[in-house]
Amino acid sequence: TEKGVVVFEDADAAAKVSALPEDAGTIILRSHGVGPEVYRLCEEKKLRIVDTACPFVNKIHKIVEAENRKGRRVLIVGDPKHPEVQGIRAWGRGDTEVIQSEEELLALDIPKDTALSVVSQTTFQLAKFKMLVDKIRELGYDIACFNTICNATQERQAEAKKIASEVDAMIVIGGENSSNTRKLVEICSAVCPNTFYVRTARELDPELLAPFQRIGITAGASTPKHIIEEVQAIVRAEF
Repeated sequence: TEKGVVVFEDADAAAKVSALPEDAGTIILRSHGVGPEVYRLCEEKKLRIVDTACPFVNKIHKIVEAENRKGRRVLIVGDPKHPEVQGIRAWGRGDTEVIQSEEELLALDIPKDTALSVVSQTTFQLAKFKMLVDKIRELGYDIACFNTICNATQERQAEAKKIASEVDAMIVIGGENSSNTRKLVEICSAVCPNTFYVRTARELDPELLAPFQRIGITAGASTPKHIIEEVQAIVRAEF
């Protein structure tokens, strides 16, 4: 960029860091966390590290390492394409698996005498996580379960579900690549069929909301406050 900031995508972060000269400057590690190889390379290259990884995510990394040391195999419940899950997986052994549905669970080829330790992506839907854990138990595995969904996510999901159950229409605001926003849409849609997803106030169509009297609003964790306020202002003005 004009300011000299270079962005490394998660898939090639380690290779890009490895290609840097020593003392190249400061590296900011994202809140979703990265694998141990990236940390090692940053130290090797004598880079100044600004680590913004969420404490909840760092806790999962430690759990994965500890469970592997006990000889247990780790199973991550989450989206395999999400950078947080990719980072968690990097802290585990090569046999670490990722699932996000019952179908994916049943498709796994893991011997029934395997000791499994289950962790979750921090923004995964709580009810779905519990359902998958129950299914794993039903399959007869020796399971150690760690509910690593962050408290703020659980509270946001519970509040969104409550609001959606009490209104005629629900608006969910958030980025299209936001995992926790997608989960909110899924949760709200289950109890309120008239659930609408928007990224910004400009995407909000008042005509779609015209038939409804009670309208609820929720937003993903990283949604800027001003966008939420803009949507609220439109809803209040129109309805």
